[in-house]
Amino acid sequence: MKKSQRRTIVTLSALAAALAGLGVASQVIGASTPAPAAAAPAAAYSPLPGMPPLVDPKNVYGSIASSNMSPVVKDHLRRVYVPNLRSNDVYVIDQDSLKVVDKFKVGSGPQHVVPSWDLRTLWVANNAERTDKGSLTPIDPLSGKPGKEVPVDDPYNMYYTPDGKSAIVVAEARHRLDFRDPKTMAVQYSIDTPQCGGINHADFSNDGRYAMFTCEFDGTIAKIDLVGRKVDGYLKLQMPAKRFAESGPVGGPANEICSVKKGMPQDIRISPDGKKFFIADMDADGVHIVDGATLKEIGFIQTGVGAHGLYPSRDGKKLYVANRGTHRIHGKPKGKGSVSVIDFATEKVVANWPIPGGGSPDMGNVSADGKYLWLSGRFDDVVYRIDTNSGDVSKVKVGQEPHGLTVWPQPGRYSLGHTGNLR
Repeated sequence: MKKSQRRTIVTLSALAAALAGLGVASQVIGASTPAPAAAAPAAAYSPLPGMPPLVDPKNVYGSIASSNMSPVVKDHLRRVYVPNLRSNDVYVIDQDSLKVVDKFKVGSGPQHVVPSWDLRTLWVANNAERTDKGSLTPIDPLSGKPGKEVPVDDPYNMYYTPDGKSAIVVAEARHRLDFRDPKTMAVQYSIDTPQCGGINHADFSNDGRYAMFTCEFDGTIAKIDLVGRKVDGYLKLQMPAKRFAESGPVGGPANEICSVKKGMPQDIRISPDGKKFFIADMDADGVHIVDGATLKEIGFIQTGVGAHGLYPSRDGKKLYVANRGTHRIHGKPKGKGSVSVIDFATEKVVANWPIPGGGSPDMGNVSADGKYLWLSGRFDDVVYRIDTNSGDVSKVKVGQEPHGLTVWPQPGRYSLGHTGNLR
């Protein structure tokens, strides 16, 4: 390489770093359909100091197989904890009997039930939208009973740094990530995300050095440098030429011209090899594929109306996509809800399971044995238990507007948050 070439590269690198420090997007893409492209070669695996390294750096999900239950969860109750947004309570379902065995009041607007990094506590994130009354309610998974609420500003969702040193409270309305002590919830520091309207869901790189957060109301994602404690760039997601109409049969061909200028990204999960991120988009009716290293969109998979929640299978080979059945934030009961199954290796939809009679599958997780996918029925006030072999659906009646339920216990060594993103 010539000396002049080296100077040019250093100059451009410095410019890129300066722009990132100012919060300027590292990549902005227009609304054309992305051309398929290979992901950039992965850098040598160098985990964040203090983070438990992956058992297999080539398989992010190598520790969530059914056989990998931590000794910490040995005596935890086999329950499903369901936060009901409008009735301000949590319903507790016995996984075996499918019966509601308990329910209790929590703070205002509970959004998600989040397992702690050390797997010893389940936290209910009481968002208290449009007020300053947000809180976290701890649940003891040994007894299934709640503890005393902890006041916390605007906790729409919560994650954990991969080293376990911080809980990350997603303060959606504040456009901010609050890093807090994972035990006391005292604020350690914050990262502002001014260009990430509706910041809500996240996943982490395989080395734990950065996170990708979705920006629901801006149609973008934000890459967060966890080492430098700053926004590393934003990416505008591309919209498809067509999407599914909300009328007509479930799973039919996309037949509605997509005039929407920006998407509504929701849940996000990393690929098993750690190179790509899969992002559900409720307005695009499918899943974007983004190269993590370059922050570029490299693909898109159509799934169903209102793609929303993403959950890997226990063997890490498939990705379950909860299609909420509407493009609206507040939908109607008995919508065009379905679950699509994506094969990670081929990036193709290999199955699609409509909710019988219509429904609104939203958030949840896979049972420890991998046999069932549990999802909240957001606008139908039910919980779905879906057989991951046949797609058969059972329903359990719960409170008003169930949202981010968690199935517990789950296999894995530690939790990165949300409804049980374990590794």
